[in-house]
Amino acid sequence: MTCDPAPLSNQQPSSESERRLLDIRQQAQLNGHLKAPGVRPIGAPFPTASTETGYYGLPLLKPPQWSREIPLYFFVGGTAGAAAVVGAIAHFTGASRKLVRDARWIAAAGAILSPALLIADLGRPGRFLSMLRVFKPQSPMSIGSWTLLAFGGAASATAFAGALRERYGSSFSVSVMENAASGASIPFGLGLACYTGVLIGATAIPVWNESVGHLPMHFAASGLAAAVGGLELLGHTNNRALQALGLGAALFEFWEGIRIESRTQAELYPLKHGQSGRMTRIGSLLSGPIPTGLRIFSKFSRPRRHRWLRRSAAISSLAGSLLTRIAWLEAGRASAHDWRRPLEIPRQAKS
Repeated sequence: MTCDPAPLSNQQPSSESERRLLDIRQQAQLNGHLKAPGVRPIGAPFPTASTETGYYGLPLLKPPQWSREIPLYFFVGGTAGAAAVVGAIAHFTGASRKLVRDARWIAAAGAILSPALLIADLGRPGRFLSMLRVFKPQSPMSIGSWTLLAFGGAASATAFAGALRERYGSSFSVSVMENAASGASIPFGLGLACYTGVLIGATAIPVWNESVGHLPMHFAASGLAAAVGGLELLGHTNNRALQALGLGAALFEFWEGIRIESRTQAELYPLKHGQSGRMTRIGSLLSGPIPTGLRIFSKFSRPRRHRWLRRSAAISSLAGSLLTRIAWLEAGRASAHDWRRPLEIPRQAKS
């Protein structure tokens, strides 16, 4: 039944429409549900809903619109945050000054590249500045923006203080700046390494939302593995503390890959099938089993082979960390596109 486009106030309901309304009411009372079609005005722009097209022609979930810079931003930010923590701990424990300096410069470089990558995705700097107009503790994006800003200040200050110390020697003011900035680098570095996992987990994308409980630790371990790998490529292949950190991060990533494979939730389907599934498994292999085996074998090898094995583990960890971020983003897109699977809505048969 359709409605006449003329004004309804000038019309009186016909006897036929009254009888139809009475039949609808009786059907609802007897059956407890109603199968009668509703009224659709002539020319109304309301498409029909279906399990194939979603809710009134619109997809139930919108795929993430992030550009290719975002997984790179996740990787750079996670590596920089972990490197800042390593550098701060090395500074306070009296480790090698070269290790402290290299860790700080990795963090400082990440503090410069991360906002640039984020702004490249946003389109213009003004949009990033608009994110800093308010502070919302309940918003992972707002917390992440302020964490990135604070981390940039702390990482830059530690690198600057270290440069002053190397050039002019230690002084009271330089020591105060260096210690204060190093202390601030620990919480802000940890926050930067973890918050991207919280950011994508706090969404309606099924594969991300189902993994919200372990994504922050997963991303933090991946960032730590990349930071250790970067430091080893800079020549720190004989540092036992770095060896232990790299092995611990690789073992965690090994366990994370096993955990993903062992879970059977429908929401995790994109992590095991299709292009995103292949990328996830390759990233897990490069982040977990390969560096784990290389680092273990390096302990029982000769010095020359020891350096080669640890450099190979470092390269594998860096590649796996980057690929892991890309894989999770692709899995989110696949999960948003295939929203019927976790909701157990049957697909319509293809003609």
